[in-house]
Amino acid sequence: MVTNYLLNKILKGHTDYNKKETRTKVGTLASIVGLIANVLLSAIKIIIGIVISSVSVIADGMNNLSDAGSSIITLIGFRLANMPPDKEHPYGHGRIEYISALMVAFIVILVGFQFIKTSYDRIIDPQPVIFDLIPFIVLILSIFIKAWLAKFNYDLGLKIKSSGLRATATDAIGDVLATSVVVISILAGRYTRIPIDGIMGIIVSLLIMYNGFNLVKDTIDPLIGEAPDEDLIRAINMDILTYDYIIGTHDLMVHTYGAGKTMATVDVEFPADINNLTIHDVIDCMEKEIGERYDLTLVVHMDPLGQETDEAYELRKSLKRLLKADPIVKSIHDFQLLENEEKKITEFHLVIDGNKLCRNKTPETLKDDFETFIKEKYPEISIDLIIDIEY
Repeated sequence: MVTNYLLNKILKGHTDYNKKETRTKVGTLASIVGLIANVLLSAIKIIIGIVISSVSVIADGMNNLSDAGSSIITLIGFRLANMPPDKEHPYGHGRIEYISALMVAFIVILVGFQFIKTSYDRIIDPQPVIFDLIPFIVLILSIFIKAWLAKFNYDLGLKIKSSGLRATATDAIGDVLATSVVVISILAGRYTRIPIDGIMGIIVSLLIMYNGFNLVKDTIDPLIGEAPDEDLIRAINMDILTYDYIIGTHDLMVHTYGAGKTMATVDVEFPADINNLTIHDVIDCMEKEIGERYDLTLVVHMDPLGQETDEAYELRKSLKRLLKADPIVKSIHDFQLLENEEKKITEFHLVIDGNKLCRNKTPETLKDDFETFIKEKYPEISIDLIIDIEY
């Protein structure tokens, strides 16, 4: 309810979350709310920690302070990420959002690392933690505030497809766990002489660091270039095959340059005797409709197929049946049966599932292995394979 109210206030009914202006407004809202909440929580926890002499509470408060810094970084990241393309960056600046999320992750790890040492010192030189009901209740309330903040950022992150906001939500969930551990340590400290405060301080610090490492993984994958969603690949290929004259697709590649800036390229097969203007119109329509449907820029390469002889047709069917028996083979395409005065040459692309491939296998060794295997079955023809590895 609060989330919808805040969104209505800043968007004024404009809810096209793919628009840059809308994404910037939503990201700014999330950053400002996070900044205010974390500064207040940090100040309250640090004061409480000093009053009751608890290093784990102070550590938790400093973690909230780092979250406030993260909100500032996220805000700056959103602003920079939504700058328009320029000469040096023709695909825009969308990946800056990932970089800002990565900076947040490193801050989280640094805070956790620093408080491991502080907590260890408290174990070596323990000090009694003073139980006070009002600060204890405030800490419990802070758990609910952080839980709401996690859902708030997660919901907004889904709406605008922001890895930065989803990272912030994950961080907030880690804070909920950390503060819960602190509350348990304060209760347990009343009934034992064990330096529970220092022990729990280390646990909180390790939770913070673990959360930070998860954030690094979540944000570095799109920077390096992660594999596209398999359902997306399957859906695009199936949609392409619904268009007139298209009889096959291959080599679909998807590249993301930040939220709202995704590009895809694909080869489509069609009979070579189709008029160029006719197939060009079909592909123009395909690029526009599929691009709008999946919020991406689609570029299609035309791959005309010549008329196939009966011999080539039977050979292609037979080879496909033979090769598909191997679990690492996904498909074959661009099949050609060439003949000269001396011999017949079969040339085609063999698509290999990289997720099922042994580490010691290279495209060269795969080419040799499969050509040898086919040669044993069809000694009368020469084989020229082109290996494509897909993940």
